[in-house]
Amino acid sequence: MPSSAASNALPDLDLAFEADDSLAGELLASAGDLADPIAGAELWHERISDWLSAMAPELQPELQASAYSLGLSLVGDTEIAELNSDWRGKAGPTDVLAFAAQDDGLDDAPPIPMPDGEVEALELGDIVISLETAARQAPDHGHSLPEELLFLATHGLLHLLGWDHPDDATLAAMLRKQEQLLAGPNQR
Repeated sequence: MPSSAASNALPDLDLAFEADDSLAGELLASAGDLADPIAGAELWHERISDWLSAMAPELQPELQASAYSLGLSLVGDTEIAELNSDWRGKAGPTDVLAFAAQDDGLDDAPPIPMPDGEVEALELGDIVISLETAARQAPDHGHSLPEELLFLATHGLLHLLGWDHPDDATLAAMLRKQEQLLAGPNQR
């Protein structure tokens, strides 16, 4: 278990962020900086680093690291529907998909090579969010689009960290953890 000083430190994060620039301009604009290629990458990096730091004391030993690598993509319904069909065998778009590199049954992901003197990052996987689905469901959840994107990103991150929700009790616990992460002291 990491010391409290270590668990309060932000981990190094190698984040690959992209937002599909072929999505409607008004949709990208309503997502604000979270869909901007430059500002969004910085904002997502801050948020995900904060969330990983907050989660550090609870992580399984094999997921505890001082550096992580993951991808985050904002896509449209067509792309996420294809992924949903290919990987989950489900028709139609969904709001968020998480492709965990550290799932049981998958080959251990190799450490990411880092420049000299830096630690190797633990590959967590990829989070893919449909911006179109998020925009449609945000009003139903009482969220703005940026709030919905953050909510979905916490959900995807928890999946990358081994959380699942096969029943109502585990879903409720996961939703509580998402709310805790979103309300964390470092959130801006």
